[in-house]
Amino acid sequence: MAKKPLKTESLFERTWLCLQASEPEAKSRCVRELMADWRSHRLDRAEIPLQPIGEPGRPQRPHLVAPRALPRRKLGSREGHGALIHSICHIEFNAINLALDAVYRFRDMPEDYYTDWLRVADEEQVHFGLLHAHLKTLGFEYGDFGAHNGLWEMAQKTAHDPLIRMALVPRVLEARGLDVTPGIMNKLAGIDDQAAVEILKVIQRDEVGHVEIGSRWFHYLCEQRGQEPEATFRHLLEKYMQGKINGPLDRDARLRAGFSQAELDYLEGTG
Repeated sequence: MAKKPLKTESLFERTWLCLQASEPEAKSRCVRELMADWRSHRLDRAEIPLQPIGEPGRPQRPHLVAPRALPRRKLGSREGHGALIHSICHIEFNAINLALDAVYRFRDMPEDYYTDWLRVADEEQVHFGLLHAHLKTLGFEYGDFGAHNGLWEMAQKTAHDPLIRMALVPRVLEARGLDVTPGIMNKLAGIDDQAAVEILKVIQRDEVGHVEIGSRWFHYLCEQRGQEPEATFRHLLEKYMQGKINGPLDRDARLRAGFSQAELDYLEGTG
């Protein structure tokens, strides 16, 4: 007797549901189930209408403000310590939505593209969970501090083109994490928060892979369109970011994440 085929659902519909989930635990659970169903071939790529990018699901807090409106706190204080962990926690929550939107928004990509970005979403929810649990040990919850919306604002600016999204979100904004995380780890080690250091080691390892995924699909799209990657990256950086990247760079991490030596020389202003 032939087995009945598994009932399939649309990958894009399920991804949209996760993207719209507002509570962190619900979003994380949705992502885990989405990844499991994709790996088990329970999802197809049946088209559904593409919604405008708008705002993703997020809790009512944290209150979002301009970056310059965030107060500066000394790391040695309880509030300063909590604010630093909270800021990284917020980045990871945003990164879940960014990865989900990369799946939902850009259709007609190879199957490996969706596998890659679902994996990123799944790893980002793990990162968020680790940081949120640690934040609670410091006496705080996600939402107790203000935060900014820079990552999602760039997602909105790049919603019309996957090539631009791959160039500017993973290869610019998320790649900054590769540069600054070692310094943050040193600061946290200096106040004897070894638990946070160990979490950031996991995040740094995974983020190299996430940026490399962005690099790989950026190069794929450049090849599909007959565009030279290094020249295209420079053009987009100058158009959207005024050609500015704050240094210094972690060249080793960026090389492992798919940057060329010429790109790094350009970013450092030496090439």
